[in-house]
Amino acid sequence: MIPAMRNAVVITTIHPPGKATLAFGRLPGWRLVVAADRKTPDGWRQAGCRFIAEKDQRALSYGICKQLPWNHYSRKMIGYLVAIETGAHRIADSDDDNIPLENWGFPDFDGSYETTAPDRGFVNVYGLFSQERPSPWPRGFPLNRLLPEPVEVEKTSVKTVQVGVWQGLVKGEADVDAIYRLTVNRPIRFTHRAPIVFDTGTPCPFNSQNTVFRRALFPLLYLPAFVTFRYTDILRSLVAQPVMWASGYRLGFISPTVIQERNPHNLLADFESEIPCYLHPEKVTDAVQAAVRSGVSISENLLAAYEALARKELVRPEEMNLLEAWIGDIHRLGVS
Repeated sequence: MIPAMRNAVVITTIHPPGKATLAFGRLPGWRLVVAADRKTPDGWRQAGCRFIAEKDQRALSYGICKQLPWNHYSRKMIGYLVAIETGAHRIADSDDDNIPLENWGFPDFDGSYETTAPDRGFVNVYGLFSQERPSPWPRGFPLNRLLPEPVEVEKTSVKTVQVGVWQGLVKGEADVDAIYRLTVNRPIRFTHRAPIVFDTGTPCPFNSQNTVFRRALFPLLYLPAFVTFRYTDILRSLVAQPVMWASGYRLGFISPTVIQERNPHNLLADFESEIPCYLHPEKVTDAVQAAVRSGVSISENLLAAYEALARKELVRPEEMNLLEAWIGDIHRLGVS
């Protein structure tokens, strides 16, 4: 019998799990789920952690298990399904090189928060948490939108909102793209500030390093598998926001609550993997916003979004088969 979990942190790893994984496994009120890949030591175990080894994944009945590629970040979705099946109401994402700080956690999903104006187009969230000028930018932010500098805080207002996803920023090695690392590469020091919510029509990419989803939006955890490693969570974020807006939810950001001790990276390989991040963000959000509609379920809008992306050849046809398997799995687990 797998113990029930109301709050789950899901990590996937191709490395031997280290102190980041150990730290998330000790968080009170949260259960850690680790989805392995082929390079993960099969016999690894940790008290209080649900570890899904390669052989365990092969035995699961989820439809996505037959279609997910190996050695790809999207295998994290198996961890999401395990968390959903065992009763999770909140699912937090992290990576195996992030360590939670003492202040780790997220605000309430529903409340009154400082909120940007609507319909501003892409806004660089790092500019709102950093005094550096020119501002650093998050991975996946459209390079053609880096100037002018981001919206000033004075132009925001406090609103009562339903937040669907909170993104916590990262101390240490913040999530920037390979262009930033290859050209600027200065440390980013985020200032502490109140949470800020991005209103309808004001998108910003978010990642899967320190992020929490409410149960109503669990379908949007879908990580596309037939795109590059460095694009999968960014594409997820670009699809998610118009779908969220159609159902009355918003995206929120908070000051850093984890520190990243980054695993080794080949920056030129990262650059190659990130090319879709540089070319497609605005195309994706425009296509998805035109495809979604109010009054239908999150899953229906998610499917419509990917159908629109497939027609525009922004995702491969194979993605649709996996997405349909994902939607079938979460429906069987009681999520629509």
